[in-house]
Amino acid sequence: MINFNGNIALEENILTQNRAFLYGDGVFETVKVINNKILFLEDHYFRLMASMRVVRMEIPMNFTMEYFEEQILNLLKEKNISTSARARITVFRKDGGLYLPKSNEVSFLIHAVALENTLYALNTAEYEVDLYKDFYVTKQLLSSIKTTNKMINVTGSIFADENGLANCILLNDAKNVVEALQGNLFMLAGKKLITPPVSEGCLNGIMRKQILALAKKVEGIEISEEIISPFDLQKADELFLTNVITGIQPITKYRKKEFTSNLAHLLVQKLNESISEN
Repeated sequence: MINFNGNIALEENILTQNRAFLYGDGVFETVKVINNKILFLEDHYFRLMASMRVVRMEIPMNFTMEYFEEQILNLLKEKNISTSARARITVFRKDGGLYLPKSNEVSFLIHAVALENTLYALNTAEYEVDLYKDFYVTKQLLSSIKTTNKMINVTGSIFADENGLANCILLNDAKNVVEALQGNLFMLAGKKLITPPVSEGCLNGIMRKQILALAKKVEGIEISEEIISPFDLQKADELFLTNVITGIQPITKYRKKEFTSNLAHLLVQKLNESISEN
């Protein structure tokens, strides 16, 4: 028997033993699908496998990239949303145990929703951000993978909403800039495009990787992965965020400083060209 919302009921709620729910014992990937094709499939698959290894999950023999792809696309087909969709696969250790699991075998859950746009489009509306300083990201390997423990992102999102902000920028325990609540951060200073290195605690983002590769092909732009301080942000010419669902999101205002979005426009164009070519 369990007490669920004040009612005594039979212990049939699947969450009573679910380790992702009880302990955050899960990892996940969120993918964008366009015309029945998972964008950056290989990158997502290998990051998921790497994440499972980091947290010592047992990878099933049938969990190949083709299986990963098939399971996602089958769901989208059933829901008739294969033209443009967002899908999330969450992998979690099977029920049993307390902090020490009874098994390292896994289960997975996939859910998906339709998206309006197929290719990426730049949102040019006002997008103000500020620092979130209630909690900090630690500089460790766990910070670079997508686990189901996202409490700092949840509390930061509440803070942003309460303060009329579109997003917040997270700091690590050295008080350096890491990323935003929903994406990696890029800063253009002059002709230098900078993003924090993964060693600072930021997510090893899939879109981050794509943008680094595309920006290297832009004439006159120097690419660098280096530490960014909060003070550096106010000296920037351009700031933008990246993730696989949105693509690129320009930041229009940080504190009292307003920013341009010229490079972001160019990179979105190149991103869509690269997708169309593939």
